[in-house]
Amino acid sequence: MKGEKREDYISWDEYFMGVAMLSGMRSKDPNTQVGACIVSPEHKILSMGYNGFPSGCSDDEFPWTREGEDNKYFYATHGELNAILNYRGGSLEGATIYVTLFPCNECAKAIIQSGIRELVYDSDKYDGTPSVLASKRMLKAAGIRIRRYAHTGRKIAMEL
Repeated sequence: MKGEKREDYISWDEYFMGVAMLSGMRSKDPNTQVGACIVSPEHKILSMGYNGFPSGCSDDEFPWTREGEDNKYFYATHGELNAILNYRGGSLEGATIYVTLFPCNECAKAIIQSGIRELVYDSDKYDGTPSVLASKRMLKAAGIRIRRYAHTGRKIAMEL
């Protein structure tokens, strides 16, 4: 007689949003850490990314400040764009992107152009800003399925 399978395993959404959140923890940005995880329709992780400076641009030599004539916004690449650019396997057509923060308008363009068809997001703390309004308008016009991640309240602890 076979044993019963366990029932308390995490869902696909918990798994992939967890990977996006863990990816965001790699960011060295002192204010905002954004992670992204791109997944195939067959539930295979295709790529991950987090916000940071481009390869070869030292996080010790470029500014992390948010204001002034020389600030992080001139240099940083967002987590979603990094995940798209990190993918080396060909097309992202039909994929789903899990992001910890609703994408800006620039990342929305990259998501649309890459062929990603679904966006699952966690935080929408910039809702109502011009960038996010433009993002939502473009994503909807392009037929991207958008849904907010539904927190389950499950606690997941890991000892590293």
